[in-house]
Amino acid sequence: MNATILFKVALVLLLLFIILNLALALIRMVRDKPDDAKPMSHYLGKRVVVSAIVIILLIIALQSGLITPNPRPY
Repeated sequence: MNATILFKVALVLLLLFIILNLALALIRMVRDKPDDAKPMSHYLGKRVVVSAIVIILLIIALQSGLITPNPRPY
């Protein structure tokens, strides 16, 4: 497979992981009874770390030429 396609698939999977962590944090926030499960901040912290990784990967890919931004609209 092409490296660009693999990179884009990895980004999509990371973004889906971010959405999953947001959903888990929402479920944790809405749930009434506190049990011994992980706190909501655990899921939100993972989301922040993965979001930072996605931004760093995008910057590296843009600088290395792996992906190119869209041309200017004018």
